[in-house]
Amino acid sequence: MRMLVVCCFLLLSAALPQTALAKISAFACEPEWASLLSELGGKEVSVYQATSPKQDPHRVEARPSLVARMRSADIVVCSGSDLEIGWLPVLLQSAGNSKVQPGQPGHFMASEFVERIDVPEKVDRSMGDVHPYGNPHVHLDPRNLAVIADALSQRLATIDPDRAAVYADRNAAFQTRWSESIKRWEREASGLKGLKIVTYHRDSAYLGNWLGMTLTITIEPKPGIPPSANHLAKLLKELDAEPADLIIRMAYNEPKAPAWLHDRTGIPLAELPYTVGGTKQAKDLFTLFDDTISRLRQATGR
Repeated sequence: MRMLVVCCFLLLSAALPQTALAKISAFACEPEWASLLSELGGKEVSVYQATSPKQDPHRVEARPSLVARMRSADIVVCSGSDLEIGWLPVLLQSAGNSKVQPGQPGHFMASEFVERIDVPEKVDRSMGDVHPYGNPHVHLDPRNLAVIADALSQRLATIDPDRAAVYADRNAAFQTRWSESIKRWEREASGLKGLKIVTYHRDSAYLGNWLGMTLTITIEPKPGIPPSANHLAKLLKELDAEPADLIIRMAYNEPKAPAWLHDRTGIPLAELPYTVGGTKQAKDLFTLFDDTISRLRQATGR
């Protein structure tokens, strides 16, 4: 009897079109891209998320388990602009998956589809971990995500043309909800315009640009370099001479230095999710910005 059931299952599977059983296997470097893939792909895309929300995306170990996941991926979606320079090239080389190599449809670097800020005129080792192609933290301006969603939807259709209409419909629905949400977020955050902010890393630059906030001081002396006691003392003098309105710490940033400055200056401190899952409230891309704006307003009273 058991053998009969197995044979019937195999016959049924063989009779079904291969496309009916197929799924795009997606490797998302960061949680924001895993969430966007789920929005655009639904049940047609199986998403693996390579990093956790409170993990520094600059510094990830290229573990064998990640190599195995990349080996079976149809598409790799990452921030790009060298955010993952310390680990993504190793994974791509070790996996040996021709579908996801640079130049192939399965290689999708989100920051390549939007205008980047903080592009340096020159780069050398003395500047710290500077990104030569510009600031890679593009997802914190929701207007960028709308552009990236269009491009990613088209890329999914290229990889899986039989379901192109599904991806187009899901993107259209996402874009409608996203556009309405951006208008609401901008209304809610209107009081934040003009704020002078201190940030641990320039990961909040796109957020600041979108909301009209000015980044005045970075707690890191150079990108990727933790602040020393002497550097913090120097920042204290700078803030005494020219006070800021807010200190921002992202969920993956080291917490001690921002807290130290907050305690000694009395400047409000906002701890933001940075990405999906960075706080309990930030469960998807929509609630990521809901929670970010709520925390900014709560910290500043605006």
